[in-house]
Amino acid sequence: MDYTGKISRQVAGIPRSGIRDFFELVQGRDDVISLGVGEPDFATPWHIREAAIYSLEKGHTSYTSNLGLLSLRKEISRYVGDFFHVDYDPSSEVLITVGVSEAIDLALRALIDPGDEVIYHSPCYVSYLPSISLAYGVGVDVATTKKDDFALKADMLEAAITPKSRVLMLNFPTNPTGAVMPADELEKIAALCIKHDLIVITDEIYSELRYDDGEHLSIAALPGMWERTVLLHGFSKAYSMTGFRLGYACAPAPLIEAMMKIHQYAMLCAPITSQAAALEALKNGDAAMNEMRESYHHRRDFIVKRLNEMGIDCHAPGGAFYVFPDISQTGLSSKDFATQLLEAENVAAVPGDAFGEAGEGFLRCCYATSFDELKVAMNKMERFVGTL
Repeated sequence: MDYTGKISRQVAGIPRSGIRDFFELVQGRDDVISLGVGEPDFATPWHIREAAIYSLEKGHTSYTSNLGLLSLRKEISRYVGDFFHVDYDPSSEVLITVGVSEAIDLALRALIDPGDEVIYHSPCYVSYLPSISLAYGVGVDVATTKKDDFALKADMLEAAITPKSRVLMLNFPTNPTGAVMPADELEKIAALCIKHDLIVITDEIYSELRYDDGEHLSIAALPGMWERTVLLHGFSKAYSMTGFRLGYACAPAPLIEAMMKIHQYAMLCAPITSQAAALEALKNGDAAMNEMRESYHHRRDFIVKRLNEMGIDCHAPGGAFYVFPDISQTGLSSKDFATQLLEAENVAAVPGDAFGEAGEGFLRCCYATSFDELKVAMNKMERFVGTL
């Protein structure tokens, strides 16, 4: 059967993930050291897994409220108040979602009409532009640069704002660069959002993974921003709970209600077992989270030092668990460097252009892998760079 014309034009026009395309090259290769998958190498802490097991043993296998378990929403409200310094009513201003990915989709579909412009910064997580397109929005890319440590500059943002601009998407700390936002620049961006009446969707999934005594600042906590911000967060990164697929959105009640309308028909509710695990994570997970963060900090310092020693310029990112070294001086494109490194040394890292045109000339290396494997990977990369 000829399926031409049978697939939605909106879907047909979306490219496949550059990460997926690259990692299809990895399939079938033995002994590959992967610096590519953005996933913690730690197992979910035992007490969190145990809470999931106990919930099953107790027969907690039903639907929950569309918004999620009220007990979890109350705990999220407490945590967000303590950590982000913003207050939300757990009864109407918190929505539990199937990962932050669903929350992004819900927020975009709830906020924009066809043709509305959504501004985002790049290099960025691979799903942002496709998510905008699937919501029939128009993505407007504002490039960040190495000289600014990949922070978003207010003057660059202002230049991208038009009468059609409706939403600004932020992700700090950022995947793939590990960038964080200086407070003074974030304040300027908040002022622009108020001036131009923009709603902000801020994905802060890496917010606990800050280094060098950096304190995370959410744009939602700045004056005048609570009422125009959808704060997205979850459990995948800080608590190593990627497979539980649980996130949440915090926003004023009318925005949460709009998101919930879509959620109730698409998902109905997030899995109750995952919600039980998340409740335990928020109540008793700080010690394990801090231990994992310190391990990432140690690995970050090591990989940045080794990359610079081999002649690959790499700044020390302020957060997340990625480095974004500049490989342009090798004369190879991002894709060629990553492909040749894989073929020569069996080390997999993601070409920077998978995260947008602004990522060309860079490589994303995830250091959420064992320290022993990081050592081997850096020795292999140094040997490869020496051949160029």
